[in-house]
Amino acid sequence: MTATVVIGSQWGDEGKGKIIDFLGQSADVTVRYSGGDNAGHSLVVNDQKLALRLIPSGILAPNSICIIGNGTVINPATLLDEIKELNGVGVNIDHLKISDRAHIVFPYHILQDQQQERDRSKNGEKIGTTNKGIGPAYMDKMQRIGIRAIDLLDNETLEEKIAFNLEQKKRILDEDLWNQLPSLKELTAQYIEYGEILKDYITDTSYLIHTNLNDNKRVLFEGAQGTMLDIDHGTYPFVTSSNPTAGGAATGAGIGVTKIKHVIGVCKSYVSRVGEGPFPTEQINEVGDRIREIAHEYGTVTKRPRRIGWFDGVLMKYVSEVNGLTDLVVNCLDVLSGFKELKICTGYQTDHGVIKYYPASEKELKNSTPIYETLPGWDEDLTQMTTYEELPANAKNYLKKIEEITGVPVSAFSIGPDREQTIVLNDMWSD
Repeated sequence: MTATVVIGSQWGDEGKGKIIDFLGQSADVTVRYSGGDNAGHSLVVNDQKLALRLIPSGILAPNSICIIGNGTVINPATLLDEIKELNGVGVNIDHLKISDRAHIVFPYHILQDQQQERDRSKNGEKIGTTNKGIGPAYMDKMQRIGIRAIDLLDNETLEEKIAFNLEQKKRILDEDLWNQLPSLKELTAQYIEYGEILKDYITDTSYLIHTNLNDNKRVLFEGAQGTMLDIDHGTYPFVTSSNPTAGGAATGAGIGVTKIKHVIGVCKSYVSRVGEGPFPTEQINEVGDRIREIAHEYGTVTKRPRRIGWFDGVLMKYVSEVNGLTDLVVNCLDVLSGFKELKICTGYQTDHGVIKYYPASEKELKNSTPIYETLPGWDEDLTQMTTYEELPANAKNYLKKIEEITGVPVSAFSIGPDREQTIVLNDMWSD
């Protein structure tokens, strides 16, 4: 029995999809346990790029069961578009399973999201959501008025719950947005149809996961976004509405924490972020622009240019402790080739002195000045290398410094976007 969790160690977009795809080749089950279609995962296999939002990245492994867990929120329209796209490139999705306890995103969630973000903008408090209805869907879940995948299979129950929710949303939505909604009859008919299409995929996935763990199968858990967007541990309020941390795998998939053997943190050799919020090591200068263009740092879902910064060791130490990381994967090492000097943040200068921990206060973060350690860069092209030994000495030292700061071994690193451009140093499956 081996349960391994892969989490994002920064603000998302760290390349989790590639690592999950890589590990998923030897996994028996891959589980997505949080988030919705606001989380984009880019995969490149044999020069073919796929963008997944809901379906687990392990879908490319035909012998692996792929599960969308109970901790997710699912927009059926997006899911069906993804299924169609995957079928179009010859990817079979018969091994996809959907938790009957997962909550469903409706059009009124999307309109509510738009209204909330618009109202925040008026007060200068914009969060920078993707307007996919994720937050409002989780709000309904916590208010205990949400509609789950199991409800799509019971027409009478579904219509009753949609009718109740429409009554609630009419009190919330502005008239112009309310008028954009389909009628109760239209909405019910649409979601009954979704249920008909998806019924063979919907099942008790917690039972399925435990059956496989008890049969000594390898189960891989895939979080969405990154730790610094976690509703509890991220840069609140500029966060998502779920728990993409390792602890979220237990609740979002329906397993006990004692089942988890490995927690793999995925990070970039630098830091990127989409949306609003504090970002201590951000580089709004030539360095940031250069990294962005080399790495094509634009959102998978939103296409927004990502904010770029130097590697933040304070953040990574915090992330390693919050998640209990056992392994670290450093992506995009090749992007840093050609820089004469590289910087890693080792502390923050604040009004109260130097700190080595990540503060909860948004104000304190904004007023923090990073303290950097400067390391020599390298000029060599790393993209064709196949072993750690081939790396230039300065690239090896850069990885060693990350290990030293985080206290977590670098078990793999990537030197390009393709699956084959991943170099593994330690076994991330063994008990």
